[in-house]
Amino acid sequence: MAEKTELALDRSQVKKAVQALQAFLKTKSTSASLFLDESQQISLLFTFWKIPRQAQTIRIPLPHGQRSEAEEVCLFTRDEPKMTADQTQRFYKKLLEERGVKNVTEIIPYKTLRTEYKPFEAKRRLLGNFDMFLSDDRIRRLLPSHLGKHFYERKKEPLSVNLQSKQLARDIHRVIQGTNMKVTNKGCCCMARIAHSGMTADEVTENIEAAVQTVVAKLNMKGPLVKIIHLKSQTSVALPIYTSDLGDLTVLDEAQKQTQQKRDAAKKKNTEDVKQTDTTAEGKAEGKKAAKGKKKKVEEEEEIPQLVPIETPSKKPKLESAKKKQLKKAPKPALVKKGAKAQGKMTKKAGKSDSKVKRKVPKVK
Repeated sequence: MAEKTELALDRSQVKKAVQALQAFLKTKSTSASLFLDESQQISLLFTFWKIPRQAQTIRIPLPHGQRSEAEEVCLFTRDEPKMTADQTQRFYKKLLEERGVKNVTEIIPYKTLRTEYKPFEAKRRLLGNFDMFLSDDRIRRLLPSHLGKHFYERKKEPLSVNLQSKQLARDIHRVIQGTNMKVTNKGCCCMARIAHSGMTADEVTENIEAAVQTVVAKLNMKGPLVKIIHLKSQTSVALPIYTSDLGDLTVLDEAQKQTQQKRDAAKKKNTEDVKQTDTTAEGKAEGKKAAKGKKKKVEEEEEIPQLVPIETPSKKPKLESAKKKQLKKAPKPALVKKGAKAQGKMTKKAGKSDSKVKRKVPKVK
């Protein structure tokens, strides 16, 4: 794979494109637009050779500020302990004045954001009143659930700032006057704001060169990255300022072939490893079976017959069982036997009485 290299921009060509764009914007400006907004945004449109695999946000520091002084910036701060919302607001206003920060126009504590800007209409009003939002890095993770999706859809999500930094003015100035570019994995085109129409041609060209080099350096891609770079405003046509050589296509084809070969080799290795594991498992199983058979044979050969004493059955349980059976069967035969005995006694008595009667009969002479 080819390594990252700096893009060789033609400075004269870039400056010509900037001058042409500024001339176009001057012709399109009217008296009504002068009262509303004197400057328009100038952006760079990057087109890559392939879609990035991972989404990424690139921070681009610029040598010249790309925001006008008329733009308003809002700062979200954390709630200071043992202070009300008004007290925290005054505390941070005093802190920014002492550090020399003049770009922030409004300070909103986190408690005020939760209470006063909870309704949907209040959030939309807040979104329209400011051009940029900053947040204390200590509460940055808590803001998405309170702001809503509209801040992120319009690309006005708050940028984190370390309010405890010793060089606070420099850090805030870099964040405000710099720019961000969001690289998505859903397409091959990305845009970054780098200047406004009120700047000179040299300042715009310097910002363009700095932005292009930082994007190429920080982008998480390998090989030839950028295909085309366009310069455009909100109402103008995109003017090309860089186009890559056709030799990049051959580099990309070779890179794709190498990656495909690596994938095929990896697949073959995986299949071979699976086969080897299967064969080794079968061999191990057969070895285990053979070992078990040998052990059984050795045990059979080594077994010695032993005399085992024969246990004599105990008679007590049989007697007890017989007694139980007799007790169970006792009621029915008992009646019969009693009746029979009674009849026998009666017959015996009758016999005795008969014999006595016979004895008493006198003999006739």
